[in-house]
Amino acid sequence: MTLFKSLAIPQRTVSTSSLLTLALLLAPAGLAAQDPDEDKAPVDPVAAGAASAAEPSGPRARRTFTPDDFARFAPRSALDMARQVPGFSIREGGGARGLGPADTNVLVNGRRISGKSNGPVDALSRIPTDEVLRLELVDGASLDIGGLTGQVLNVVTRSTGGISGQFRYAPQFRDFGTPARLLDGSVAIAGGGTKDDWTLSISNDSNRLGDEGPELVFDGAGDLIDRREEVRNENLDAFGLSGSWSRVADNGNVLNLTGEVNGFIRRETEISERSGSISPVDRTRIFESGEDEFNFEIGADYQFRFGPGRLKLIGYHRYEDSPTFSIQRTEFADGAPAEESVFTRDADEGETIARAEYAFGALGGDLLLAAEGVRNFLEIASALELREEDGTLVPVPLPGANARVEEDRADLGLTYSRALASGLRLQASGGAEYSQLRQSGPFGLTRGFYRPKGFVALDWKALPRLNLSGRIERSVGQLSFFDFIATVDLDQDRENASNADLVPPQSWVFELEANLGLGALGSLNLRPFYQDISDIVDQIPIANGGQAPGNLPSAERYGVDGDLTLLSDPLGWRGTRLDVGFSFLGSSVSDPLLGTPRELSGNDIVDLSTDIRHDFAGGIWALGGSANWEDNAPVVRLDEVALRTQSFGFVSAFVENKDVSGLTLRANVANLINRKNRFERTVFIDRTAGLAQFSETRERRFGMIFTFEVEGSF
Repeated sequence: MTLFKSLAIPQRTVSTSSLLTLALLLAPAGLAAQDPDEDKAPVDPVAAGAASAAEPSGPRARRTFTPDDFARFAPRSALDMARQVPGFSIREGGGARGLGPADTNVLVNGRRISGKSNGPVDALSRIPTDEVLRLELVDGASLDIGGLTGQVLNVVTRSTGGISGQFRYAPQFRDFGTPARLLDGSVAIAGGGTKDDWTLSISNDSNRLGDEGPELVFDGAGDLIDRREEVRNENLDAFGLSGSWSRVADNGNVLNLTGEVNGFIRRETEISERSGSISPVDRTRIFESGEDEFNFEIGADYQFRFGPGRLKLIGYHRYEDSPTFSIQRTEFADGAPAEESVFTRDADEGETIARAEYAFGALGGDLLLAAEGVRNFLEIASALELREEDGTLVPVPLPGANARVEEDRADLGLTYSRALASGLRLQASGGAEYSQLRQSGPFGLTRGFYRPKGFVALDWKALPRLNLSGRIERSVGQLSFFDFIATVDLDQDRENASNADLVPPQSWVFELEANLGLGALGSLNLRPFYQDISDIVDQIPIANGGQAPGNLPSAERYGVDGDLTLLSDPLGWRGTRLDVGFSFLGSSVSDPLLGTPRELSGNDIVDLSTDIRHDFAGGIWALGGSANWEDNAPVVRLDEVALRTQSFGFVSAFVENKDVSGLTLRANVANLINRKNRFERTVFIDRTAGLAQFSETRERRFGMIFTFEVEGSF
């Protein structure tokens, strides 16, 4: 289902295309004039590489920033600063198998964050600005952390010797149909001494969503057979407590602890008033669903000198309990007995990881030997029931809906990194994993897999303002254990059978990252990639009947994404900053039913976002906003093709005062061009012959969104 995002963007004073053209025309002069590490007086220190910042901590730093470089944005946390680093986007990670090589591009004090869901965004949001000494953009391949290449942001903190913190409160209102969001906010504190530091945060990521509009249903010949007026509401609250503690001993040993505990409550209701030739009687269909999730995560690592190198021991555990329900009830205008279906599922899942990394100097560079053991499990108990006329619920057989899936995995790898020449660094890694998958129940299997993997990466400072990073990798993907177990979607009348034959997909990945500094004008980062995938997971027919997620022999994904930051100061207009993010993606897989190529089911195709901000002279007031647009491929099943999308563009604007008795106040209005949610699908009698059973199309409005944010520090 669609979750509406209250993103931010205003009217533009300078067009993106004209500003970019001027930037590219003017940038070469800046490149020829001076090296970026020798900028004397850039108009904007953030864009130009922070002339006002401290000197880089070493030759591996590309650029260095201090909190003063971000003062115009009134940041309250390290996260606020990181989001303003030009040409840089935080990569969350968390989707890797186990912990594995690092899959995020953020470090804190040169150390990897030992968490998954409790990742870089959560970690940085807990660090107040008073605790930030500097931010460094460094070459990932220059670090003794396996897996890091390209731009990596290292946040260096200091201990002020006291306790400081920040808070945020963001009530939100919509102009129709949806109750107010009144409990969204967070409070974070941090402190420490000369040897240790700690953070603690309590938050509620809350949302109140809703939309309404008509849905039309057509038969296979294209004739209208049903008209539906629908209203949907959804309430979401994700509340949690998270924190971290680090200690550096006198002998240089380092201990890090991270953890979080969360609750997630969701309730959704959709009411559909229906009439048409599909039924002689008018009907009201009521769909309800919900989830009451509890989860916790804890991670710890300890690094110490051992022999000629340093040994790092890492432990991680996560557990989640997610009971869910969905109810579909149809009531008839003539008083006939109502029809009702109920699907319940209780899912328990967990992951336990033990990892060791040993780093030492050898062969003219650095070696990192890593070993990892992982146990994953998912246990599901599901039930599908129909309500009889007397009110009793009668079970409906759903083979394969109650099962346990487990995986035990061992992973061993060796990473080597060294400088090949001035400005050129190599990182190469080789390894393999062995995993055993087990599924209980009548369709259960036990299977073992051996998978080689590794990568070769180069970081090259090609020009004073141009850094290039290339990477070739053989990777192993992570399966969703939910795909193994049968399930039912009452809302869309879909059913997936059980499939115990799933295997992890493997990919050859080719990536290039180019980061071009535009001097005082900003920064441009481009990341083209290509993936050759084997055993891709898509919808397939099951031998004993039905359909389910399964493996197809091969597929490919390709595209380019990037980030552009431009500043208006060199053009004679001071105080305006423009950030553009973009992704243009494609894919191809052979449809298992038709044998013809198509996009991967649900694959993103285009994602464009623009943020513009103007800070007025004097530093108190700012205004700006955001716009975004995305397009994606249809979700394809054996008997259905469905596309969930939105009308063109989501636009919002804000005005901000950065000092109201020490607080930052921001008023935001979103959906200025009345974006609508759209859904269309065709269900087939025989998709190979193109024989449709019916099709439906929906468009729902959700109105304007008003958000008032209050941020402060203490």
